[in-house]
Amino acid sequence: MDETLLHTLFFDFYGELLTDKQRECYDLHYNSDLSLQEIAEQYGATRQAVWDLIRRGERSLREIEARTGLVARALRRREKLTELRSLVSALAPSPAQRRMLALLDELAD
Repeated sequence: MDETLLHTLFFDFYGELLTDKQRECYDLHYNSDLSLQEIAEQYGATRQAVWDLIRRGERSLREIEARTGLVARALRRREKLTELRSLVSALAPSPAQRRMLALLDELAD
């Protein structure tokens, strides 16, 4: 999986557990695609300080994921739902097949 997407998922699941500054810098870097220099200028900090905040935030999020596994489970669930949708779509059209597809849509949300 793309590393940036993984960072975004970690942030979506666990971002509220970071300190305010870590959360803001992490969000600006990974979700708003700002450079370290742009973030540093915005906060009146050094590029190194921003880098350290983001790395500490990254480490924290990875540790939380290692303990909980929520992101990994969500990704597996999404993969299995996609596979199941493909199998149900291959069935002959019927009211039951349409209902299964509708249920899969609900689960995917």
